[in-house]
Amino acid sequence: MARFTRRPVKGGVRRPWRSRLRAGKEGASRPVPRDVADDTAATKPHKGIYLLPNAFTTAALFSGFFAIVQAMNLRFDTAAIAIFASMVLDSLDGRVARLTNTQSEFGAEYDSLADMVSFGAAPALVIYEWSLRGLGKWGWVAAFVYVAGAALRLARFNTNLAVVDKRFFQGLPSPASAALVAGFVWVFEDLRYVGSDLAWPSWIITVYAGLSMVSNSPFWSGKSVNFRKSVPFIVVVLIMLAFVAVSADPPKWLFAMFVAYGLSGHLLWLWRLVRRRQPDLS
Repeated sequence: MARFTRRPVKGGVRRPWRSRLRAGKEGASRPVPRDVADDTAATKPHKGIYLLPNAFTTAALFSGFFAIVQAMNLRFDTAAIAIFASMVLDSLDGRVARLTNTQSEFGAEYDSLADMVSFGAAPALVIYEWSLRGLGKWGWVAAFVYVAGAALRLARFNTNLAVVDKRFFQGLPSPASAALVAGFVWVFEDLRYVGSDLAWPSWIITVYAGLSMVSNSPFWSGKSVNFRKSVPFIVVVLIMLAFVAVSADPPKWLFAMFVAYGLSGHLLWLWRLVRRRQPDLS
């Protein structure tokens, strides 16, 4: 019978199998090579500041600040137009960020602060200087109700973003509320009314806009619209007619549109309440 001999071990000493297994485990925890570590670090999300969306936010902030300056100079129609311009710019920054994949925490916070100036402080100061000043403490109380409503609305929106129904806003959005107040000023400035003659109607619409922002009424958000789907031809015709109407008389038509929107959420809330209280006869 042939005898099998063990292969000679280098160094003359053979390591037990437990030692070899322990060495293999220790080798598994060795540092990652530099090139692999660099590839891993490259996949981390970028935390810098993106130029394009934040440029739109800065332009919206400038429009709100410009509205305040124009109100102090008693140019209220220009101040109202600046608030509407800020609305357009504010609607673009988020879309640009999503299209270019440049969303960031900084951009979200910056947008909220810019909204507080453009749609909170600016409309309240414009309508206060235009009409509410003559009411004394009642005037600045109404302006403060609006500013506080805008601040609470923005804070609630930022914290409830992942909770509420995406199809509806909880409360009147601050840009629409600003358009309601600025549109009121713009319409009656265009009709050559004196603001002091409309002090109490201004008080009502300012308080209404401020309280609507902190209400629980559902206002349509428009996020359920699929722009990639085909629509009937009549929809394109209606959009064309809306552009023609707004271009013919911007103050009246824009104000009418935002009045309808500002009432829609409360009417929908009442309709849901009535339906909930109706007995089920089925």
